[in-house]
Amino acid sequence: MTAMDLRTEIREFLSSRRARIAPEQAGLPAYGGNRRVKGLRREEVALLAGVSVDYYVRLERGSLAGASDGVLEALASALQLDEAERDHLFRLARQSRAPRSPRRRRPAVAVRSTLQQVLDAISDAPAWIGDGRYDVLAMNQLARALYSPVLADPRRPANTARFVYLKPEEARDFFVDYDQVAGGVAAKLRMEAGRNPHDEELIALVGELSTCSELFRQRWASQDVRLHRSGRKRMHHPIVGQLDLDVESLELPAEPGLHLNIYTAPAGTPTADNLALLASWAATQQTLATELEAHNG
Repeated sequence: MTAMDLRTEIREFLSSRRARIAPEQAGLPAYGGNRRVKGLRREEVALLAGVSVDYYVRLERGSLAGASDGVLEALASALQLDEAERDHLFRLARQSRAPRSPRRRRPAVAVRSTLQQVLDAISDAPAWIGDGRYDVLAMNQLARALYSPVLADPRRPANTARFVYLKPEEARDFFVDYDQVAGGVAAKLRMEAGRNPHDEELIALVGELSTCSELFRQRWASQDVRLHRSGRKRMHHPIVGQLDLDVESLELPAEPGLHLNIYTAPAGTPTADNLALLASWAATQQTLATELEAHNG
């Protein structure tokens, strides 16, 4: 983000968070039946945050550079920000204070061989490593089988965000809760943009998705942010059918920005049975590929 982009980001983020809170949600009387603004007025946010109206107006116009942590905490409380939104606000403030930096291309990440060994040692669950741009950087055999629809795109590294927004028909077939997944992808990309605003490849990805997908433009404009966390994913795999998977997304302290994602299912459930079937299919495909290579060699 350029300095102007950052001010726009701050303005749109704060105004969108303000617009979603009705006065009664904030414990304020709603004077007048015909309010001209959606949600809280600027002066109401200023009152709740304990700052002057003029100061809050400057903050919402993008001037976060001089805001103390105490003011940011008060603002987060007044706007009822969740953990991800609070983190995003503080990152925007840090970016405002930092010297202007040029866009930079982050070097391609090569996953260490020992991490690939860890993935390969996980034989009963799909496991893969990705970054904040939704690049798929390393996978075990079961993850490659699970994500075969995503990997059908020859571009490497494969990118889940591109699959979700640029292959919407295939993605709707694959992700049972497609709308929820699409919203989560956009929200996590925006969180990543707050974390790495000068990342050339992230800027290019957001530009590509914005150019090619009206749905992405809508979700991006919502200003929602979300952390990488655990949860549930429901998928419909073309080979084994429905999979209701528990997802754990673990940060890798030695590899900043990378996450280890592991998908599991309780023993004895239909999903566990289908995962075992998928593992058997994946092993067969691997055997066929090996035999083909040996024959061609």
